[in-house]
Amino acid sequence: MPRVVHFEIHAGDPVRAVKFYQTLFGWNFQKWEGPMEYWVVITGADDQPGINGGLMRRHGEIDGQAVIAYVCTVDVADVDASLKTALDNGAQIALPKVAIPGVGWLVYCKDTEGNIFGMMQNDPSAQ
Repeated sequence: MPRVVHFEIHAGDPVRAVKFYQTLFGWNFQKWEGPMEYWVVITGADDQPGINGGLMRRHGEIDGQAVIAYVCTVDVADVDASLKTALDNGAQIALPKVAIPGVGWLVYCKDTEGNIFGMMQNDPSAQ
């Protein structure tokens, strides 16, 4: 059964957001060395319940088009098949499928209620 494995915080000012969450929750942030501006969020020890996430610069202005929420991402075996199932059941594409180099394939959808969620297929060869 697919599970939520990751969340993302979209921020207009990532450095300000890092400071906020470090101060509020004590979360640790590690700048990702990949080709995009991204921070890995460590929310606690691996032996405790919970998930880790990421923080990225928001794409777009806060005008109804940009993501302004925490986005939970679900691990799926086949992102194309899962996207088709989502669309066939009333979802809309919020962010088309993109490669996260060295990680996998990611797509964001809006569910039938307008909530954004992500689906990620693990694929280290993604470019």
